[in-house]
Amino acid sequence: MTTAQPSTAHADAAFDTSFKNLRVRRLAGRIGAEIHDLKLSGSLDEATFSELYAALLKHKVVFLRGQGHLDDAEHQAFGARFGKTVAHPTVPAREGTRIFELDASKGGGRADSWHTDVTFIDAFPKVSILRGVTIPAYGGDTVWASTVAAYEGLPEDLKRLAEGLWAVHSNDYDYAAQRTDIDPTRLAHHQKVFVSSVFEAEHPVVHVHPETGERALLLGHFIKRISGLTTAESARIFEILQNRVIRLENTVRWNWRQDDVAIWDNRATQHYAINDYGDQPRVVRRVTVEGEAAVSVDGRKSRTRTRPEAVNDEQIRQVIAQSA
Repeated sequence: MTTAQPSTAHADAAFDTSFKNLRVRRLAGRIGAEIHDLKLSGSLDEATFSELYAALLKHKVVFLRGQGHLDDAEHQAFGARFGKTVAHPTVPAREGTRIFELDASKGGGRADSWHTDVTFIDAFPKVSILRGVTIPAYGGDTVWASTVAAYEGLPEDLKRLAEGLWAVHSNDYDYAAQRTDIDPTRLAHHQKVFVSSVFEAEHPVVHVHPETGERALLLGHFIKRISGLTTAESARIFEILQNRVIRLENTVRWNWRQDDVAIWDNRATQHYAINDYGDQPRVVRRVTVEGEAAVSVDGRKSRTRTRPEAVNDEQIRQVIAQSA
């Protein structure tokens, strides 16, 4: 018995032919694409980089296989093509770099809760670039959701409600709220390292993307409360809107291989690293590109509520040492 093979025409339909210099294959209906036959580097020619960036803005997250030539230095050099690269505000970077490492063998290495990166500061990152350094034999996929598609799918009355709301985001959030299995080591890492300096920012629940003009929901696990509402009201409205973001129709799931790279528009997505690989090693490294304050539909910008006077790696290491 032979298995029917998809026709060439059917297979070709997955490719986005609007790009001349890139082979871009759609992975899901509303978000996600894989870019084929491209070697990432800080010295990409301008035409290729421009198309790569355009593909990112269109598809929200793009993936590339076989990028084993990238080391930390070249990873950072490539990230710098998108703008100024920045270290994580509270977690120490790898020595001599601005790279944020997530190592599953350490307390903070499993990002298994829906979030947009670093929304506890007003000018949260615009782009994140994640490289698979050590990938488990099974499990450990990451899922991304389009916050643009989530907004666009709201009923008109719910859109108007969301557009008028603002929310306080903080790194000192309820770590256990969305997790059913709380590892004491991970909780201690969160309390001693991630929250070693407390940040708070207030963002519009709906913001306007500064480059595409699209409207997107700005939510995720860093939200502490919706401004002006009671705790109960805030929780209910957050749940309604957040559940819209993570509907399966708005998501794409990536099955990691060694040396893969994922690049996402942090202004238009949330993501979730699935924690289903037990004690297998998993190490990924992220380069983060500085963003700007979010802007509401009526033109108001995100604002800082709490920010430490100085945060640096040495200060964080001292906190860790004192807590050990």
